[in-house]
Amino acid sequence: MGFFVGAALALSVGLSATFLGLDRSRAFYPTVMIVIASTYGLFAVMGGSMQVLGLESIAIVAFLAASIAGFKRSLWMIVAALAAHGVYDFVHGQLIANRGVPVWWPAFCSAYDVVAAAYLAWLLSRSKVRAAAT
Repeated sequence: MGFFVGAALALSVGLSATFLGLDRSRAFYPTVMIVIASTYGLFAVMGGSMQVLGLESIAIVAFLAASIAGFKRSLWMIVAALAAHGVYDFVHGQLIANRGVPVWWPAFCSAYDVVAAAYLAWLLSRSKVRAAAT
């Protein structure tokens, strides 16, 4: 169920952003990536562990850096970051024991990430969104 909802939500958000013109700004998908990366920090706070928050912050900073680099250089880097986060969702539980993460979250988030990456890649390949900063 988590996979289906995550995929459907990512497609809905992407299509809505395109229809409404929200993704005309190159900042849209990097901002989405930053929000996605931040959620494990929220789960660490919900789980009540500052130690886990510290561990989660390492990945958050890495994805934040990728988001900034992608915004500054090319949105193709955001495609890669979204896809990488989708993989990260699958291995996260083996890397960090975060009690605040809901059981359904890895499936939901990985599906969201991969579909969002695919949608952005489609937009970029069709020149619907400008890949490089000017």
